[in-house]
Amino acid sequence: MQVINTNLMSLNAQGNLAGTQKDLSTAIQRLSTGLRVNSAKDDAA
Repeated sequence: MQVINTNLMSLNAQGNLAGTQKDLSTAIQRLSTGLRVNSAKDDAA
């Protein structure tokens, strides 16, 4: 019999951290360039 332990709170925290790091990366990129539009998806209209 095989037992697999999963820490659901840890998995949730890892997902939240990944999302936060992505948002932070975008914010830093925008601050460092000084531009409102850094890529085509920023100004699709």
